[in-house]
Amino acid sequence: MANENDSFIDEVTEDLRRDRLFGLFRRYGWIAIALILAIVIGAAWREYSIAQANSAAQEFGDSIVAAEAAGDPAAALGQIEGSTASQDALASLLQANALAAADQGDQAGEQLDVAAAALGDDDTVLRDLARLKQVMVLGPDMDPMQRDQILTPLAQPGAPFELLALEQQAVALVGAGRNEDAVALIRQIQQKDGLSEGLRRRLSEMMIAMGVEPEPTDTTPATN
Repeated sequence: MANENDSFIDEVTEDLRRDRLFGLFRRYGWIAIALILAIVIGAAWREYSIAQANSAAQEFGDSIVAAEAAGDPAAALGQIEGSTASQDALASLLQANALAAADQGDQAGEQLDVAAAALGDDDTVLRDLARLKQVMVLGPDMDPMQRDQILTPLAQPGAPFELLALEQQAVALVGAGRNEDAVALIRQIQQKDGLSEGLRRRLSEMMIAMGVEPEPTDTTPATN
């Protein structure tokens, strides 16, 4: 008899639990359903966004390749519209390269100035590259004060294009007839880590052009 009572109580307890669970589900179940829907929709939107970004990047890359293979790369590159500020700036950089190759340095410099200004702080690496390229393209035709204003922050320790900016500062010193200062700066650059073989060679050639015999360490890659 006791076993039958225990079994009856268990059944009643189980029914009460079930009714309570169903009641909670009816009251709050919509929250769980909403959360599940939000997760599913969020995941679907993320996949869609990634697919769209990949498609846009592929289309941009194809446009760049086609433009550079065109009869007038500068004009073709100028017609490209990217989906981001960085893509627009990259197209401008490539257009500036094409203009410089066609001996249109002034237009290339203007193009790079526009690209750097448009980027602002959105992509500092690409902006600094545009500024550095502007100095390299315009060379001695650039206003010395403007060139110094551009190169000073680019040549700061830890800047992404520090070594190349320092090289351009040395070039500017040579152009101003300040050979001793140029040699001193070149020797400072040569002591820095991360010099490429091409940069090391250009620095040595610059010294030779000034009539300074490079020291053995000037042409020997630094060892870590």
